[in-house]
Amino acid sequence: MLVSSMSNGEEFISEVSSIGSIHHVNVVRLVGFCSEEMRRALVYEYMPHGSLEKYIFSPEKSFSWDKLNEIALGIARGIDYLHRGCDMQILHFDIKPHNILLDSDFIPKIADFGLAKLYPRDNNFLPVSAARGTVGYIAPEMVSRSFGAISSKSDVYSFGMLLLEMAGGRRNVDPQASRSQTYYPSWVYNQLSRQEAVGIHQVERKLCIIALWCIQMKPDDRPAMSEVLNMLKAGIDGLEVPPEPFFCGDEFAPAADSSVLSEISTFSE
Repeated sequence: MLVSSMSNGEEFISEVSSIGSIHHVNVVRLVGFCSEEMRRALVYEYMPHGSLEKYIFSPEKSFSWDKLNEIALGIARGIDYLHRGCDMQILHFDIKPHNILLDSDFIPKIADFGLAKLYPRDNNFLPVSAARGTVGYIAPEMVSRSFGAISSKSDVYSFGMLLLEMAGGRRNVDPQASRSQTYYPSWVYNQLSRQEAVGIHQVERKLCIIALWCIQMKPDDRPAMSEVLNMLKAGIDGLEVPPEPFFCGDEFAPAADSSVLSEISTFSE
């Protein structure tokens, strides 16, 4: 239910027709809609296994590493399709475990296009008014343009945060964890860069390294979704740990504006 839709009827119908034309195995299918005055409703195919969130954070519903890799690949294919496979570029702006639904065969499908925006495919950079999302998955440029322009790389950042949670089986911020592991992405980077991740499964290592590339501070330093897809398809060989992400050290603290750092700490912690 889109209870407080701000768009007029024409814009709503236009967006419905665009999203309704999407046909991809990793994007949930729109089967109908209703529109009455300011009330809007979208009807999607039913996903019997619910969201990915309840599986990756629950010890009783864990997946094998091969299955996790398969699910990550499916999500990446879906995002890449939204970015490059449609007539209009569709930016989701709210990629997170809750918005990944699983069908009867546990095939992942991207859902909840409530924040999604449609742009011509040659539009590389978007207006700052597009900045929305969920705390913990929001790219730095969505908070402050001093980090770069909002673009498809903003979805890449969110996917990286999702990938870390899939690999770790825990939320990226866990107040119950020991102090060194409270912010999981930072702990993962420190472990991998110091070669301390002994006994880690190869798939886990691969997912973590790819995720760290995706959550680089500057959009230009992140891979495009098509590159992420290729990295997921390949093995661990040749995959290098990326430069230190912005949240792992104080490299940017002296030069960065304190108000910006405050904003960043708000959504990363």
